[in-house]
Amino acid sequence: MQQRRLLVLGAGSSIGRGLLYYAQKQGAAIAGVSRFAAPDDFTPDLWLTLELQQGDAGATLAASLPGLCQQFQPTDIFICHGLLQQDNVKAEKTIRQLDEQAALTSWWVNYLLPALHLQALFAYMQSHACRVLVLSAKVGSISDNELGGWYSYRSAKAALNMLVKTTAIELTRNKSPAVLSALHPGTTTSLLSAPFVRNLPPGQLQTPEQTAQRLWQVASDLQPEQHGKLLHWDGSVLPF
Repeated sequence: MQQRRLLVLGAGSSIGRGLLYYAQKQGAAIAGVSRFAAPDDFTPDLWLTLELQQGDAGATLAASLPGLCQQFQPTDIFICHGLLQQDNVKAEKTIRQLDEQAALTSWWVNYLLPALHLQALFAYMQSHACRVLVLSAKVGSISDNELGGWYSYRSAKAALNMLVKTTAIELTRNKSPAVLSALHPGTTTSLLSAPFVRNLPPGQLQTPEQTAQRLWQVASDLQPEQHGKLLHWDGSVLPF
């Protein structure tokens, strides 16, 4: 059996680190890309530290990711970028709270940064039977939105879901063997979720380790008919 080889982009995030830890325990080779150095408590097979800035991030990724993929040959790729609330970026309760600069920051992290990663990975996906999962959010589903609020985050994640679907269509037209899906990881203990977990029902909040186990299983079970879909953490298909 071929050894699984996990590449996590956004490996400094809580879920990204959890995925690397869990996959290594399962015997997979692991590689990470992050603006942070590799954690001291484990040893990845490959680690790349990148500081991505608006304006030149696409060129930086184009110069780095294709070569990394050719060297490491990942079978599983997770793109783990997300920002709900931090510093001047707030989860708006009303459109009256919408701030232009904060919305642009949310758009950059939640949509454009993953888009640039997929652009840099496209040639590898065209020619390799890999599984690529982009962390999204159920609140990005337009048809599922009954509560409103969180204007910038919801809108950016809805755009991300469309990005994944559109890229999946192009991969299919190019007869790519890769499977690409968006994935809702559930509510996980992290900086992103910390301000919003106080009133969650018991059992809904997961540790990064628990989330990693669930997401690794989704990757393990990923099927061609899930290509371009938005998946729940249990592998079921969510509506766009």
